[in-house]
Formats: sequence, structure tokens, C-alpha cells
Amino acid sequence: MITRVNLCSFFGPRIYQYLAAVTGTLSILSSEMHFGWTSPSLPILTKGLYKFRISGHEASWLAVILLAGTVLGAIIAAKLTDVLGRRKVILLTALPLLLGWIMIGLAKSVTVLFIARFIAGVSSGLSFSTVPMYLGEIAEPQIRGMLASLCSVCVVIGILLINILGNYLPIDTTAYIGCIFPIVLFISFFWMPESPSFLLRNNRFEEAAKSIETLRGKEEADKELKRLQQDLVEDNGATHRFTDLFTDKVNRRAAFIAYGLRSIQQFCGATAITFYCKTIFQEEEDILAANTSTILYFGLQLIIAIFATFIVDITGRKPLLILSITGTVLTLFLMSAYFFLKEKTDYDLDNFTYLPLIVLFLNVSFLSIGIRNIPLLMMGELFSPDIKSIALCFGTIYYSIVALLTAKMFYLTTDAFGMYVPFLIFGILTLSSLFFVIFFVPETKGMRLKDIQIKLGKLGDNQDTKL
Repeated sequence: MITRVNLCSFFGPRIYQYLAAVTGTLSILSSEMHFGWTSPSLPILTKGLYKFRISGHEASWLAVILLAGTVLGAIIAAKLTDVLGRRKVILLTALPLLLGWIMIGLAKSVTVLFIARFIAGVSSGLSFSTVPMYLGEIAEPQIRGMLASLCSVCVVIGILLINILGNYLPIDTTAYIGCIFPIVLFISFFWMPESPSFLLRNNRFEEAAKSIETLRGKEEADKELKRLQQDLVEDNGATHRFTDLFTDKVNRRAAFIAYGLRSIQQFCGATAITFYCKTIFQEEEDILAANTSTILYFGLQLIIAIFATFIVDITGRKPLLILSITGTVLTLFLMSAYFFLKEKTDYDLDNFTYLPLIVLFLNVSFLSIGIRNIPLLMMGELFSPDIKSIALCFGTIYYSIVALLTAKMFYLTTDAFGMYVPFLIFGILTLSSLFFVIFFVPETKGMRLKDIQIKLGKLGDNQDTKL
């Protein structure tokens, strides 16, 4: 049997950081398969092409009920990550993931689908509250951006997979295939080490030393252990109350930046477009079939997300965010203008039927280079270990509520006024976000987590906005 020491000797000391990241983010991949399930499945269910039929109103709630489960999962994660540890909570996500897929496969009514989606949402809350935290704590600063960006890559892979399966296989068959991923998650991640920071904070020093040796190799283990112990001494007496997230100066600034970035992800309409992208493409089937357009859309998103993973530790977070937001604003306004002309005027657009496809593909390219991955990455960077579990829990709840509101806003405004209205609203909100990124978001490339805290702590009330 190949031991951990042998693996480190053969592949290098970073091998377990990569393995932990790849296997741990399988929970996010499977969660996002549930998240993107609505795109191929709702048109089938609303048209009565499955065992039972649902209404458009039921479909809109079926799309967002997962987010309600996400809130519960985040609350559970906040309680358990500091008790059981990050590793065990990530393993725990396999249970609701698997149960959700089984229930969808066996469902004979919309009620069962609602329950299955809610249960699957619990796993999403657990995953997004824990995985970024775990990756931020086990990764070296030089590769932290790349490893943490795997969360966003797995988001796209999950949505792409469910769209491929859901477009060409029955809903129940797709669900049974989905059961494979939480099983693989549990089997593969079971062998990964716990976060050394968590172990030290729980006075499990011997286990922490072994974990650091696994993650860093023997040569760097002693140095890293001393650094983490020093950080623990400096943080002695830190509290874990929810109010500390807003009363402490450093935590408050971290929360302002982190939750602001998560808001931008919703302001740009990413969640709403993910829920309803196939419906949007069905409006323009003269060029490409909706199934083909949807798969190309998420395939392109995956390519750009992988590219962003490799460059985020080279270019830095802030330049990619500015580029991403600028391009996204332009594409949202173009989409709004196109649908306004199509729905509210008699202007002949027969020669421009290809435009929505091109613009949406450009939109997802700009989204994937920055807005899609960097906010989640920075959620694991900005908060100190003593408050991180609470901060990520609240961040997941906040994100879920905003995502629910924007998804419902997309459905309601499209139904009441036309599709140009939500794209216009998203464009205006995203434009305002550009100023937030320029003036308030710090650059964290290559910095130790403790150094990021020090940097935030040095900012005065009249801070240098260039950070």
C-alpha cells in the first residue's frame, strides 16, 4: 500500500494539497449538479413529457427551493465545523447529496421533488460554508488561489454535467447517475488530512503536526507548525460570537468586502441565467437547438474557469475582477437592448437572430474570468480562523437569500414586462459594482492568511482605497 510519505516522496510535498482540493471539491460539483438540474428538467416537467406535469408557478419555486435548504445547511455547518472539523463536515455532505438524487429518481409527484431539492440544498450550504474554509487553511499562499478556484471550476463542471445528462437522458436515469458523485466523494476524501488550524485550536497538537507534515512535507512541517502556533498565541482570547463579525473592526471590513463580492455574483444575474438558460435559448432556436446552445454555454464557461484558475495567482484578484465586471456590464446592456427591440418594437431583427447567442457566450466568458470564482476564493482568505466558520455560514445564507430574490425577480419581471427588464436591472447593478471593486477590494495574491488580517487591521477610517 502506498503511504502518505511515499506519495510525498514520489510526487512532491504539495501532492496532498492538490488531492485534498480535488476530492473535497467533489461535494461542490455534486451540489451544483443539483443546482443546475432545473435548466434541463423544468422544460420537460412543465410540458408534461415526464411521469407527471407541473405548472410554471411550481417550476419557479422548484428552481429556488434548493436555496432554502442551503440556508439550513449553512447554519448546520456553522455549528459543526468548529466541533467535528472541516474534514468530517465535508464528508457529511455526501449524505444529503445522495438522498436528494435517490428521491428525484423515485419521485412521482412534485411534492417529492420539492423535498428532494430542499434536502440537496442542505448539502450546498454545508459545502459552500466549509470547502473554501478548508482549502484556505491547507493551501500554501503560492497556490492558494489556484486550489480555492477549483471550487468555481467544480461549480461549472457540475452544471455542465447535469445539462449534458439531463438533455439526453430521462430525469430518473440522470438522478441515478448523479448518485455516483457523492459516493466517490466519500470514498476519496475519507483519506485526506484535517485542517491543521482546526486541530491546533482544539489542542490536538500531535495530530496537527502529522497533518502539516502530510500537507507540506517534512522539510517545511516544523516551520509551518511554528507559524501556526504563533498565530494561535496572537489570537488568544478571540471570541466566536456572531456579533463579533460586525463589532470587530477587522472582521467588519472583511465582511463588507466578502459579502459585497458575493452580492456582485447575483447582481450580474449569474444564478438566474443558470436556472433559466435553456428557457432563454429556446427563444432563439432558429440558430441552434436549445440543448446544444446550453451545453456550449456551460462548456465555454468551464474552459474560461479553468484558465482563470491558472492565472489568478499570477495576475492577482483585483485586475481579473475589474476586467470581468466591465465585460459583463456591456453584455448585459446588449442583451437588454436586443430583447427590448424584439419585444417592444416592430424593428426587423431577422438578420440578428444570432446576436443573443454570441452575447450570452461573451457574457459567460467575462463572468468566468473573475466574478464566478474570485468572490468564493476570497471568502476563504479574508476572515480569521476564529470567526471563519460563522462568517462563511452567514455568507452562504446571505448569498442564498440574494440568489433566491434575483432568480424570482428574473422570472417575475420577464413574465410581467419582458426579458429586457431583468437584463437591464442586472446591467445597472453590475455597473455600480465596478466602483466597489476599484475602491474597496484588496489584493491578496501570495499573502499568508495572517498577513491579510494584519493588512485589514492597519486600515484606518480614512483608509487608502488602493489597499
